[in-house]
Amino acid sequence: MKIGIIVQTRMGSTRLPGKVLMKADERDVMLDYSINQLKHCKNSDELIIATTNLERDDVIEQHCKNLHVDVFRGDEKDVLSRHYLCAKQYSLTHIIRIPSDKPLIDPQIVDMIIKFFISNEFDYVANFGVTEKDGILKLRSTYPSGTEVEMFSFEALEYAWKNAKTDDEREHVTPYIYLNLDKFKIKILDQTKNLSHLRWSLDYENDVILIRELIKKIHDRPILMENIIDLLEKNPELIAINQLNK
Repeated sequence: MKIGIIVQTRMGSTRLPGKVLMKADERDVMLDYSINQLKHCKNSDELIIATTNLERDDVIEQHCKNLHVDVFRGDEKDVLSRHYLCAKQYSLTHIIRIPSDKPLIDPQIVDMIIKFFISNEFDYVANFGVTEKDGILKLRSTYPSGTEVEMFSFEALEYAWKNAKTDDEREHVTPYIYLNLDKFKIKILDQTKNLSHLRWSLDYENDVILIRELIKKIHDRPILMENIIDLLEKNPELIAINQLNK
């Protein structure tokens, strides 16, 4: 068994271009926080940054090389192929998928997902779900935006890579898996308290402001979901910074 974390990243974000290399604090950029948070995972074997083969993403490759972090480069639009070829190159049996809009991803949540996955017989496990009704996808989650984790087997990824046809299936990597319940065993993990109204994902300028505030005010490393919840409960005015982004 070889479990790898693949962080999907690029400079060409539609809503906030270049966000992964924006400053998070005086020393580190947002991508550094994703990397440093995930390095605290106890149950994974590899950490790989998967970016595109476009020239504008050369800067991401160089940045990761400076940090001695592995980089894989693949197709910009066919992100499913990028993940599959990355997993194949690194001989991964299981994949954790983390988009780079989660600089404060909680390593304890990642480890929880991994432990559950390897103790049970599923093809796909996540702490959020997507359902389809009348052609419309709807997100279901009890976790804050910015803490989402997906884990799936290499076999499930390979099957999706071979059979996914639509642009959405190729771009968003896992829809072919979680929307085909007749083909895959899927489990969505919920927590007792619904915290889905909170968000610290990185999509807009005011998300940058909030994330910088969280980093500045929380001194523990890694920064865990419980640290952020505690801070927001004591400082509810912080929630308003990016509330309109929901």
